[in-house]
Amino acid sequence: MIKAIVKNIVLFLIGGLIYFVLEVLFRGNSHWTMYIVGGLCFIFIGWINELLSWSTPLWLQSLIGSVIITALEFVSGCIINLGLGWNVWDYSNLPLNVLGQICLPFSALWVLLSTVAIVLDDYLRYLWFKEERPKYKLF
Repeated sequence: MIKAIVKNIVLFLIGGLIYFVLEVLFRGNSHWTMYIVGGLCFIFIGWINELLSWSTPLWLQSLIGSVIITALEFVSGCIINLGLGWNVWDYSNLPLNVLGQICLPFSALWVLLSTVAIVLDDYLRYLWFKEERPKYKLF
C-alpha cells in the first residue's frame, strides 16, 4: 500500500514537472495549477496499462489518453478559469471549443502527448518500480 502511494506520488511529481516545463518552452509561461493538472493527467494515463491488457493497441491507448487529458482540462478549466477567474488559458478563439476550456485542435495534440506519456510511464514503472517490461501492439 505504501509502495503504491509512493509510486503514484513520484509519477505525479514527474508528470507535473514535465507538463510545466513543456508549457514554459512552448507558451513562454505556465501557472502552478498546470503542475497539478499535468501530474494528474500523467497518473491517469499511467493507469491505462494497469487497467487494460498489453494487447490493447497503442493508438487506442493514446486516444483514451487524449480523452483523459481533455476531460481533466475541461473540469480544471471550469474551476480554474471560469469559477476562480484566473484565466490561465482560453481557447475561445480556436475552432470547435467548449466554453473556451477545451477544443478539438488541442485534443488532437493530446493524442501525441499521450503516446509519449504512456511509453514514459510504462518504462518508469519497469525501471524504477520493477513492474512488467512494456510491450506494445501498434494496431
